[in-house]
Amino acid sequence: MAFRKALRRTAVVGGGTVAVAFGLSQLMEYKKTQARLAHVAAEAELKVPYADEFPSRKAQLVALRSTEEFDVLVVGGGATGAGCALDAVTRNLKTALVERSDFSSGTSSRSTKLIHGGVRYLQKAIMQLDYEQYMMVKEALHERANLLEIAPHLSAPLPIMLPVYKWWQLPYYWAGIKMYDLVAGAQCLKSSYVLTKSKALEHFPMLKKDRLVGAIVYYDGQHNDARMNLAIALSAARYGAAVANYTEVVHLLKTKDPQTGKEKVRGARCRDVITGQEFDVKAKCVINATGPFTDSLRKMDNQETASICQPSAGVHIVIPGYYSPDNMGLLDPSTSDGRVIFFLPWENMTIAGTTDTPTKVTAHPIPGEDDINFILREVRNYLSADVEVRRGDVLAAWSGIRPLVTDPSSKDTQSICRNHIVSISDSGLVTIAGGKWTTYRSMAEETLDAAIKTHGLTAEPCRTVGLMLEGAKGWAPTLYIRLVQDYGLEKEVAQHLAATYGGKAFDVAKMAQVTGQRWPIVGKRLVSEFPYIEAEILYAIKEYACTAIDVIALRTRLGFLNVQAADEALPRIVQIMGKELDWSQEKKTEELEAAKKFLYHEMGYRSRSEQLTKTSEINLDYQEVVRYKKRFHKFDSERKGFITTVDVQQVLESINIHIDENALHEILNEVDLNKNGQVEMDEFLQLMSAVKKGQVSDSRLAILMKTAEETLEMRGPVSVDRSGGGV
Repeated sequence: MAFRKALRRTAVVGGGTVAVAFGLSQLMEYKKTQARLAHVAAEAELKVPYADEFPSRKAQLVALRSTEEFDVLVVGGGATGAGCALDAVTRNLKTALVERSDFSSGTSSRSTKLIHGGVRYLQKAIMQLDYEQYMMVKEALHERANLLEIAPHLSAPLPIMLPVYKWWQLPYYWAGIKMYDLVAGAQCLKSSYVLTKSKALEHFPMLKKDRLVGAIVYYDGQHNDARMNLAIALSAARYGAAVANYTEVVHLLKTKDPQTGKEKVRGARCRDVITGQEFDVKAKCVINATGPFTDSLRKMDNQETASICQPSAGVHIVIPGYYSPDNMGLLDPSTSDGRVIFFLPWENMTIAGTTDTPTKVTAHPIPGEDDINFILREVRNYLSADVEVRRGDVLAAWSGIRPLVTDPSSKDTQSICRNHIVSISDSGLVTIAGGKWTTYRSMAEETLDAAIKTHGLTAEPCRTVGLMLEGAKGWAPTLYIRLVQDYGLEKEVAQHLAATYGGKAFDVAKMAQVTGQRWPIVGKRLVSEFPYIEAEILYAIKEYACTAIDVIALRTRLGFLNVQAADEALPRIVQIMGKELDWSQEKKTEELEAAKKFLYHEMGYRSRSEQLTKTSEINLDYQEVVRYKKRFHKFDSERKGFITTVDVQQVLESINIHIDENALHEILNEVDLNKNGQVEMDEFLQLMSAVKKGQVSDSRLAILMKTAEETLEMRGPVSVDRSGGGV
């Protein structure tokens, strides 16, 4: 078995000899000139067969079936697989890509959302005098700069604060962060700096004040990972690659090499997951870029081959945006068990994670309650005592499987490879495994270099450095203003469209329906508190979305941000998709149930809902029980011991509050543990106890009943005179 380790092409410049010889400013100008030239070189003479509109998924499947032979077939539609397809097609290779689910449905959509070199890897490199790890950080920093350049609408620099609570740590951490800047060289996003205690609290007022000495702020990149992955795949499609999601490999096709007599991989038998139809895709080279499922495809090639994937689960949680400043992240460099935790603003929410736990490979990883509580405990350690970190504030949680790998040619097969590996089997199957999101492009370049050499393919040099991704062309920081002015969109919606679709945002705006209101003129929201609009569902279908899950999780990020809001939006999403895709009523029901199951298990809805159960202990004192019983009886005037939607509706109408009956059913159903269509006194007391303990927050029924009670008490009893007299 031939094996190629990660190649290190970048020279050790950046802040060293070159900077001394020519001066830092000259070096930076030189680098910027090189970057501009890279753009010209990347896009020069590249034909764009589908500049106006993508071929439909149906057309892509026809291309896969009817093409006599592709040069390259990529299996896997994550960041690395999509990167390989884009690299191959821009080298003038006839390229195909198949993905058994949706693009970015696995690990690539469940990251920490950072584009980074890895501060902790640099620390290890210095402490252990590890040159290979140092070069890994340097390569990642180069790729960070490139990714921020080629997708400016989807990515941006983010300042991250490292709070310091011991005086001796200040120079120690400062030296390490400055080294991080130095390694980045001219590609340093912004220079790191030190903050005094008062300035740190000014920037991050939620921070714990006790024993705080100061803080260090450094910069890394942040992105919308699923949309970035999709942009790479769509760019490959633009340049002529035949890409198809929901197309799985059934088995590999092999032929005997006439010269050696050995079997060689020459394509794959594929199945359209949606229709069940099977067909052959022939190719000179097959690339295995299946992430955690690397070994599945390797064993299709050779059942006796040893497994190399060592899967590790990383859990993240999303909590409300008020837990962090709008534009400042936080790094906990040493948690109670030695892990690193990031605490970052993302899509107007706050994301916290990650954990690192050995796991089994599965297509549907589930976030565990222990991991969620671990992250919450670590967050509490860094936030002020004034900020109550509640379990009920977890709006979504997910688990992603990181595909750590062992070197198949190493004598120590248990030794985990720090970076990625490119491996070529005896039958010619090219496997790219391991690595990180940030370095997807260089991993793809190395993989194609190996594939071209091994299979004798005729190809152009790599052109992906500086190659702008889908939506980057035409984007500008002020693009959202034109969307507001030209289409009458809300400012928040326009900013979201610009940051998600870039220059293609106008295509989405054109599809938006008139609201019938004075303002906004167009753009009906899916849910009131998020800027996602109905037109995005129609556009998502053009971007190969096939299921409701594709829309709530990967085209929009609603499922990752707030599972309850996503659940509320689902019926309308299914309705729009059903009309556009001509779904039967049975299919609509199936889609709705599948999406609800996804939210319940994979996005943390189950963990959230289980905070209130039939066996939940009521932990209220006597006065609280009396107060809540009194509130309950405002609605249960007949002392039945339970309330229904009719009871709630009557009270609300008496204070001129009108709520849709379906919405009211949903509100009560959240608390109706017995699922008998009514909320009993014990269920209400369990709810209020869970609210008190922080296990449940933002309970609509609790807030509604409290508001109604306060309004009724302010109004007081109606006098005889005001009631019109009486006898």
